[in-house]
Amino acid sequence: MLDINQIMKILPHRHPFLMVDRILEIEVGKRIVGLKNVTINEPFFPGHFPGHPVMPGVLVIEAMAQVAGILAYQSDESVRDKVTYFVGIDNAKFRKPVMPGDQLRFEIEATGCKRGIWVFSAKALVDGKVVTEAVLKATFADKQS
Repeated sequence: MLDINQIMKILPHRHPFLMVDRILEIEVGKRIVGLKNVTINEPFFPGHFPGHPVMPGVLVIEAMAQVAGILAYQSDESVRDKVTYFVGIDNAKFRKPVMPGDQLRFEIEATGCKRGIWVFSAKALVDGKVVTEAVLKATFADKQS
């Protein structure tokens, strides 16, 4: 289990773009489970949408990617001082809106790694129901000065 302080030692993201509050489970090289508590205080809600706040689907995808990045970081020492780049998002489906008060549970499974491209099967759930799912692909590159 990782708390927010441990997560911030791994991910370079900071408020308002850090989208993971806690890691509940890690099976190195295989799977990870993370949480995000969605509150009305999120900076995107005033504009998306006034009077009907909905978390943008692309931010749910971003949160899943951040959790996947933690799995890669914990699984492969060679990526620990590199930056993560998305190279693909496949089969993304948005099944239900995410609203203030929801708790997102991210269930991410590493399904392969070929030629430096990690592939993850990712799901976001609220109250046990899938709200978003996608296949995420990422690579890692040296940080530029």
